[in-house]
Amino acid sequence: MQADLRKNYFELFGLAAAFDIDPADLAARYRDLARRLHPDKFAARPDPERRLSLQLTARLNEAFQVLKDPIRRGRYLLSLRGVDLGEETDTAMDPAFLMEQMELREALAQARGCADPRTRLAELANDIQRRLAAKLHTLAAQLQQDRSSEARATLREMQFLERSRREIDNLEEELA
Repeated sequence: MQADLRKNYFELFGLAAAFDIDPADLAARYRDLARRLHPDKFAARPDPERRLSLQLTARLNEAFQVLKDPIRRGRYLLSLRGVDLGEETDTAMDPAFLMEQMELREALAQARGCADPRTRLAELANDIQRRLAAKLHTLAAQLQQDRSSEARATLREMQFLERSRREIDNLEEELA
């Protein structure tokens, strides 16, 4: 087996530790590694090799899930750079962004009772998607320029937006 449990997720896939990665290339690398490391290929091998195959497969799956998601990939990159995300202890955020979030939450609450909630939810989802895309562009630039503290703040804002997007998805399911 060529994979190494000590490699970071980017190294595992043979990629540079960078925010901008090609999703199709990542998926192709994942399929190739998954095929080569699959535990079934090691069923007749000694116990240590079988265990290593299982461990590598689990690590590969986790690495793929992290790297394919821009928010998780950004968080992982910051952690590789030694940046403490301090999500549990740091509650300071841009007041203007927090106000936007309060307005968005109010709009979500009002969408339930409006005449055409599906249309309103679609509008809100489009707005959130637009905001996420802008933040994603900003995050990519911040990470490329090694502006880690700014990237950390942008990531936290993206997490709030992503949570709102999931709430819209849940509301749409309730209405279906």
